[in-house]
Amino acid sequence: MPLPEPYDSWFPDAPIDGTYGYDRDALLAVEPVPPPPGFADLWHGWFAASRTVRPEPRLTSLDRQGAHDLYEVEHTGAGGLRLRGWLALPSDGAARVGVVRSHGYGGRDEPGFDRVPDDAAVVFPVARGLGALNVGVGAPDTAAEHVVHGIGSVETYALGRCAVDLWHAADALVEVAGDLPLYYVGESFGGIGALAVPWDRRFVGATFVVPSFGQYDVRLGVECTGSGEAVRRYVAEHPEARDVLRYFDTSTAAGYLRIPVRCECALWDTAVPPPGQFAVANAVAVSARAGSSGAGVAGAASSGAGASGYGVGATLELQDLPAGHAEYPGKDDDNARAAAATRAHIARCLER
Repeated sequence: MPLPEPYDSWFPDAPIDGTYGYDRDALLAVEPVPPPPGFADLWHGWFAASRTVRPEPRLTSLDRQGAHDLYEVEHTGAGGLRLRGWLALPSDGAARVGVVRSHGYGGRDEPGFDRVPDDAAVVFPVARGLGALNVGVGAPDTAAEHVVHGIGSVETYALGRCAVDLWHAADALVEVAGDLPLYYVGESFGGIGALAVPWDRRFVGATFVVPSFGQYDVRLGVECTGSGEAVRRYVAEHPEARDVLRYFDTSTAAGYLRIPVRCECALWDTAVPPPGQFAVANAVAVSARAGSSGAGVAGAASSGAGASGYGVGATLELQDLPAGHAEYPGKDDDNARAAAATRAHIARCLER
């Protein structure tokens, strides 16, 4: 079957139709997955346990990048692992906000400041096992092995441990920069932020870019070129793992968000199927509608300390991307507009 326009000319050799047969209306109709029993209690419990761990950050000064002084940071993560990443502070003046800037499954070899305001302190965590800094620490270093590591148990699954590590990275940032309101930015694999942010009231907003791990009911039924293919094949041979994955569906967790959220979802993506991405955005939209009508929703985030945006309720800002995980005409301009939109979203979250 021929690919739809313009993808037939953009990606003539694509092994998969990255629309998966969904047009925009169909994507907006993809339902998030309801929570399994004990979902909120599990994540609340993990967050409460994380509060007992001291981050003990250790900084190594590097150089100045633009408006920021850059450091390598080592801090304690879940299970006592010492994880490395980068941390940056405004070179001139005090920070107004703290940004937790996660990464994709390619890991991170260096920090990127395109979505970071000049007056933000920012931590660039590197997930256990990944990137230039944490290879060999706590998980395998290839996406296909990492994404199924520990999948035999809810308590050991790598995605859950990496989501918990985001709280510890935020703790390291706060200990260095002070008790700031926090904002999360994550793309692709960084969609794990949707698992972590709902339970931590320090976060006042978030941006999710082509978020992964949403709507496993759909994802497990289709082939892809990303890490989800390793999960699909694993579950086909070990169907009991499906019960573990129910506690790590980002479309489920996103329904618990009570803050302004910006989602950038691709209409074409062979690595992270678009219906999974839009399921995350659709969960936020459901939460926003329920909040505005006074109706009950799946559950409320209630743990955490410090500045909180949860009193304002969920809102969704949705941007369609022509394609994700691929080069296409005009992508650089789209990226620049999206980065500016995230910075503007951060400013609006701080004004609420």
